[in-house]
Amino acid sequence: MDDEVQQPEYEVGTGMLCVFGRQLKLFRERAGLDRAGFGSMTGYSVSTIAAFEQARRIPPPKFIDRADELLQAGGVLSASKEEVARAQYPAFFRDAAKLEAEAAVLHVYATQAVPGLLQTEEYARAVFAMWRPQLDEEVIEQRLAARLARQEIFTQRPAPHLSFVIEEAVLLRPLGGAVVRRGQLEQLLLIEEKRNVEVQVMPLSRQEHAGLAGPFTLMEMRDGRRIAYAEVQGDSRVHTERLKVRELERTYGSLRAQAHTPAESRALIEKLLGER
Repeated sequence: MDDEVQQPEYEVGTGMLCVFGRQLKLFRERAGLDRAGFGSMTGYSVSTIAAFEQARRIPPPKFIDRADELLQAGGVLSASKEEVARAQYPAFFRDAAKLEAEAAVLHVYATQAVPGLLQTEEYARAVFAMWRPQLDEEVIEQRLAARLARQEIFTQRPAPHLSFVIEEAVLLRPLGGAVVRRGQLEQLLLIEEKRNVEVQVMPLSRQEHAGLAGPFTLMEMRDGRRIAYAEVQGDSRVHTERLKVRELERTYGSLRAQAHTPAESRALIEKLLGER
């Protein structure tokens, strides 16, 4: 059977964030500080400190380390940093996000929107704004920050190898409007210039298509493990069973053969940019 990783259910206002918020408040009160005094020491407003303590906002890693130091928490707060950071992502993506950041090789097949790793801030904001059921503004900002933080993968050393196969329809769809779409196409050209990145477009004109079962991501870890991730409508699976992963690897190989070459894909994107 495929291994389906079960995500812990902690969202804003629940679970791990509540535990962290209570710990933060206890350490602050033990230090004899009110929210105003602690806020001035950390550079945050009273309302923001309250939101951290009440699990209404996700504190950034730098704040957690600073709070641990100032409140002499002995590493208790800092030890929660990774789990608190994971709460930025929707539950169905948390394990995949961690694996993605540690991958040596990453292959992404996208059918509905530009992959999150390639999105501009404006495009990503438009995607989250269109989410149904609608997301609260605070949740949009948290997920936007998390998505952009994922793009630090492009500055990692050693650099991972990244490849993307994107349906041509994705590039034609003006999510967020014409200006946002243009900025996104320009972003694709900039990222495609990186030596460790390949972008291919699957043309609408292809009569044969290996990817009709939907989008997925393949990851090869630095220890040699091969993992696949697939999601639809918020339902996701991380596959580690070798037969399933090998099946998706074969599918991705066919997709790359059927898609435009990287050079042809770049020419197509440049052509789309030149159109009005």
